[in-house]
Amino acid sequence: MSTTTANPAPAAAKAPRVETPFRRFVSEFCESKLALGGLIVFAFIALIAILAPLLAPQNPYDLAQLDIMDGRLPPGSEAGAGFTYWLGTDDQGRDMLSGIMYGLRISLMVGAGSAIIACAVGVTLGLVAAYGGGRTDTLIMRLVDLQLSFPSILAALMILAFLGKGIMNVVLALVIVEWAYYARTIRGTALVERRREYIEAAHCLALPTHRVIFRHLLPNCLPPLIVVATMQVARAIALEATLSYLGLGVPITEPSLGLLISNGYEYMLSGKYWISFYPGIALLVTIVSINLVGDQLRDVLNPRLKK
Repeated sequence: MSTTTANPAPAAAKAPRVETPFRRFVSEFCESKLALGGLIVFAFIALIAILAPLLAPQNPYDLAQLDIMDGRLPPGSEAGAGFTYWLGTDDQGRDMLSGIMYGLRISLMVGAGSAIIACAVGVTLGLVAAYGGGRTDTLIMRLVDLQLSFPSILAALMILAFLGKGIMNVVLALVIVEWAYYARTIRGTALVERRREYIEAAHCLALPTHRVIFRHLLPNCLPPLIVVATMQVARAIALEATLSYLGLGVPITEPSLGLLISNGYEYMLSGKYWISFYPGIALLVTIVSINLVGDQLRDVLNPRLKK
């Protein structure tokens, strides 16, 4: 007597994975291990800066926590309060590790803040120049050419010599010397995009000018803008550090990495290297990590530049 065995139902076929633009972007970005490492390092640095009041062994700018007798102690020295100065102290007895954590907050805040404001100003003027054309375009681009003809550090020094020290003054000076880069970048991209069919369709529908510019034109100009903004954040951090090193940046009560480096300059020849060395390393790692991310973003968003 023969028995028949029912064939099992075939397994349902897996649905093909949809390759969304975001997944494609992430996949191409992660092709570069250096860029991925730079992103991780920068995220770690930003987290340290945000959590500095919780992570730092001491508040290096609270006079009640400082002891002048602990001034210029080498790395690994024991403090009277019971903790270790892993990176040593400066001439005022401030813990260098805590100073770097707090200094990162000022440097990142000034760099990111100035880049955001400069981007808003430059993008608006660049879009108006590209869309308006004629005399408006000529006037704005002559201002851009005039701005870019001056070395950035020299222009920032002149502005701060007039305004004086202060975080807001440094941000304002950086905005004035940075906005032209965004304006030129966005104008070049917008001149190409404004001839596209979707802009002509928006004109046929009689849409308001501000809606055409910011709703339709701007989103299609974002890829090169993202790359420039990333690079300009690193550039703003470096400029702020230079200004603070020269004594025209942030005040002593709210020092950034540049001011920390400046504080130890006179002690370098006497062997107290750590006062300037460790803040310099923190500044270098921050700028390099941002540049690695920006370089990979450029390759992903503009494949023609890929090596």
